[in-house]
Amino acid sequence: MIRMLIAEDKEAMRRSLVRLFSEKGHEVIEAGSGAEALERFNETEIDLVITDLQMGEVGGLQVLCEVKKRSPQTPVLMVTAFGTVETAVEAMRQGAFDYILKPFSLTEIEARVEKALEQRRLLTENRYLKEILNHTVGRMVGRSERMQQVYRLIEKVAPYPSPVLVLGETGTGKELVARETHRMSAHHAGPFIAVNCGAIPENLLESELFGYEKGAFTGAAAQKKGWLELAEGGTLFLDEIGELPLSLQVKLLRFLQEREIQRVGGTKTIRVDVRLIAATNRDLKEEIQAHRFREDLYYRIRVIEIHLPPLRERHGDIPELTAYFLQKFSRELHKKLEMAPEALDLLSLYPWPGNVRELENVIERAAVLSEGEVIRAGDLPPELQLVSTPTESNGEGAELGLTERLEMLERDIIKKTLEETAGNQTQAARMLRLHRSSLQYKMRKYGLLD
Repeated sequence: MIRMLIAEDKEAMRRSLVRLFSEKGHEVIEAGSGAEALERFNETEIDLVITDLQMGEVGGLQVLCEVKKRSPQTPVLMVTAFGTVETAVEAMRQGAFDYILKPFSLTEIEARVEKALEQRRLLTENRYLKEILNHTVGRMVGRSERMQQVYRLIEKVAPYPSPVLVLGETGTGKELVARETHRMSAHHAGPFIAVNCGAIPENLLESELFGYEKGAFTGAAAQKKGWLELAEGGTLFLDEIGELPLSLQVKLLRFLQEREIQRVGGTKTIRVDVRLIAATNRDLKEEIQAHRFREDLYYRIRVIEIHLPPLRERHGDIPELTAYFLQKFSRELHKKLEMAPEALDLLSLYPWPGNVRELENVIERAAVLSEGEVIRAGDLPPELQLVSTPTESNGEGAELGLTERLEMLERDIIKKTLEETAGNQTQAARMLRLHRSSLQYKMRKYGLLD
């Protein structure tokens, strides 16, 4: 919902504009003077301002300047019955979106407002696109059958508004799946907002997710929209949703059922059109049994479930991923990088407990440390150079296939990590970038669990 501020000291004109835009479904805040307009603007977030030019002590130009100083992206339309070329030029120079002379038809000002809102939407979208580029989002890469299944599922579910739950280990690319689903959805023109629930302090999560009203708590000097409102018309991606406290899970469930929210400290219900995509590397069924995750929310967010395979289960994608990251770091480091065959062999044999993210980090490290443009085996981290050990010492493993050799290596890495942590499974899981339950599964599989 668009929130407009109309500043006009002529009550009849002000009422007419308020009625027009209220009937269009906008929330309209009115002010009878420039001073009141600035006061209202400071109290809440405003999407668009219509202000008269002459309004006593605080005129429209002063309102324009203050609005642009505090919120440059907010469009301002100037209205006046005393138009001159000089005032029009000055208004546009100060950042006014448009300048309208009285008398005007309601159709005319409605068209100007629609044009201003469209510009605001484009600016917002560009801001998110720049944010995406700044964070080097990348793209989904992989031609393995496992990844082809993921692509086909994304294509099938993307056009529908149903919630999606993306499951996968840390570093498998869950956010990329969410972004691709958004790109192919009916919400693609709206913003994509990604939030890591585990990175926000618990006491701030509610106000960040739902927003807050002025005075809702100490420090809430003005009203603020939360992620759900900012994602209006687009997609909200909640990564690590298993980190949400139970109190917030209840409120998120209500949003999914009613498509309505209330800001912290507020009483008004706000309708929000947002598609939710959630992700986690946790076993949510285990979390439900441990009473850390609500069962009703689990079934609500997993209407569509997408499983991302770990990199060790799609080793055939490693050459293509390696080529993609080499191209990326060649651009960033201004050097034409290549991977030596023996180095690529090591990359293809390593089990990658940190998945695609670990592969990217390894290639970046090697790209920086390599003396020339060819990355060789010696440029890779020590743990990768040990990959060949099982097959070279006394010929052990020489007759084994790729899967068996990888399992031998994975067992050795887990065993060494447990020895380094004196058997502390939580610490070992953190070092291996695995969920503790995944580590215990592998320990049972390899006979490492007492």
